[in-house]
Amino acid sequence: MSTEPTRIAPPGAKVGLVAGGLGAYWPQFPDLLPQLTRSAERVSERMRALGCDVVDVGFISDAQEGAAAAERLREAGCDIIVGFLTTYMTATMLLPVAQRSGAPVLLINLQPTESMDHAAFDTGQWLAYCGACPLPEMANTFIRAGIPFRSVSGHLEDERAWAKIGRWVRAAGVRAALRRGRHGLMGHLYPGMLDVATDLTLVPVNFGGHVEVLEFDDLRVRVEKVAESEVKERMDLAGDIFELDESVNEEDFAWAARVSVGLDRLADDFALDSLAYYHRGLDGEVHERLGAGMILGASLLTARGIPAAGEYELRTSLAMLIMDRLGGGGSFTEFQALDFTRGHVEMGHDGPAHLAISARRPLLRGLGVYHGKRGFGVSVEFDVAQGPVTAFGIRHGRDGRFAFVVSEGEVVDGPHLKIGNTTSRVDFGCDPGEWTDAWSATGISHHWALGTGHRTADLRALADLMDVELVEVRP
Repeated sequence: MSTEPTRIAPPGAKVGLVAGGLGAYWPQFPDLLPQLTRSAERVSERMRALGCDVVDVGFISDAQEGAAAAERLREAGCDIIVGFLTTYMTATMLLPVAQRSGAPVLLINLQPTESMDHAAFDTGQWLAYCGACPLPEMANTFIRAGIPFRSVSGHLEDERAWAKIGRWVRAAGVRAALRRGRHGLMGHLYPGMLDVATDLTLVPVNFGGHVEVLEFDDLRVRVEKVAESEVKERMDLAGDIFELDESVNEEDFAWAARVSVGLDRLADDFALDSLAYYHRGLDGEVHERLGAGMILGASLLTARGIPAAGEYELRTSLAMLIMDRLGGGGSFTEFQALDFTRGHVEMGHDGPAHLAISARRPLLRGLGVYHGKRGFGVSVEFDVAQGPVTAFGIRHGRDGRFAFVVSEGEVVDGPHLKIGNTTSRVDFGCDPGEWTDAWSATGISHHWALGTGHRTADLRALADLMDVELVEVRP
């Protein structure tokens, strides 16, 4: 039996690649085009190594070939267009590509090596290093055409340049995941949480994608159809993944396992990429029991790559999805306390957690009460792995626009509460009170995602591709 949930395999970015140079050079310098096409092949090879689907339309030499390439890339439906400036080329060759594709544009200027052999080179050999020459021309033209672009300059084996290119490709993949995503919203708003309320229209307006409005009865009917054998199998899986505290009640554990199987079916039936949920319930009726039994299944769902957030926190489930697709996990979190003695911000949450970023084998703890909520059952407890982390949330502004709020810190050692919550101590390199004031002043809601690694550069690239403001908190 597998000791971890089967993770989904989201598609990578579809990258449209076109390389080009000025056709007038080819009869003048016969060795130039073969050299440039070899460079283009190397770029295509390295691009595929980034884990993306590359639509390579080859090498263009004039405006007519550029127009033909533009049509092929338009039909391909790419997530990002990469134009490789191998030598000088005119703006008329790439402008149609940018105009017709509807995808973000990245211009790359990668000369063959770090430096020319100035004493030995002739004009033809120099022209192979002249990819920087058309870059200002492209930039000027794109700006006048109202087309956003970004560029990376370097040489073919320049790892610094390829790290930047990889960042844009990853960002394009996340943008595509949001534009095509299906996000479940099940239950109702936690009463009084005005910051959590999200106009559902604003999700497709800001990010694209679709919000599927679900009822807890959509889960109930699926849970009722779960077989006893499936409950036992899920309990066995959970026993392999989690350390079971002695406080775990067998009946509550079995119910959580049953709900977990139903949750998987719900996610599969509605093709969900994320889920946010909450239901208050009353006097132990089935909907209250379903809401109380969600934590195990939501954590396993999150581990599969389908982030689930409690308290109807749709924007945080989206933030968790973004962090997950960037490789940082992303666990549902909020403030817990400030430790002024040690200089740490303590953050975490009861409810679903991203098991992949736990510092140790996660613990299942039985709780007789969920603070502030109805019901009882099992909850997940762990600390995020020590090291660099990023706090990341999505702000809903007064103008209806979303914005990214980001801050980098480090999870450090220290005492933790043992109350069935994820809890982490984060050192942001400043007084915890100052950080808390600066973070709150951005207008972020009281939930966000905590992910491993410093991800601001990746998030900044995503914000650029999506025309979203990014606010970095660095007091």
